[in-house]
Amino acid sequence: MQAKHLGHVAIRCSDLERSLAFYAKLGLHEAFRLERPDGGGVSLVYLRIDETSFLELFPNGTEPPAGGPRQLGYAHCCLLVDDIQTAYRDCVAQGVPTNGEPKLGRDGNWQFWITDPDGTRLEVMQIMPDSLQARSARQAQSVEATGAR
Repeated sequence: MQAKHLGHVAIRCSDLERSLAFYAKLGLHEAFRLERPDGGGVSLVYLRIDETSFLELFPNGTEPPAGGPRQLGYAHCCLLVDDIQTAYRDCVAQGVPTNGEPKLGRDGNWQFWITDPDGTRLEVMQIMPDSLQARSARQAQSVEATGAR
C-alpha cells in the first residue's frame, strides 16, 4: 500500500453548531452531513479543506480531550496556509484564541496554534521554500521523475 493523501481528520465535538461556527472562522465550511440511520439526528459533518481533504466532526462528545505532551494517539491537526501573517491577523480579527504571534519552527516553517471550543489543538503553518518539508517534497519529486526508489 502507498497512501497518496490524507483524506480527513475526525474530531468529536460537544456542540456541533458551536464547532461549525468556530471552523467557519477558519474558512472551513460544511461540505455534507450524514444523518443517523435511526433518525436520531446528525451522525457526522464533513468540512472541506480542499478537493480531497476534510475535517470530520462527530457531534455529542462528552469527555474532554486527555491532552498532555505524552498522550498516545492523536496530538493535533495542522492546517496549511499560504500566508501565516494574514492567517494570524484573520484569526485575531475573528476572535479565535491563539498562542501568540507566528514563530519560526525548527523545521523552517512559520506556525502558531489555536484551540477549538472543545480543546482540540490545531497548528496553523506556512510551508517555507527551504523548510524540511519542502526539501523532502522536492526530493520525492526527483525520485519520482527518475523512477528510482
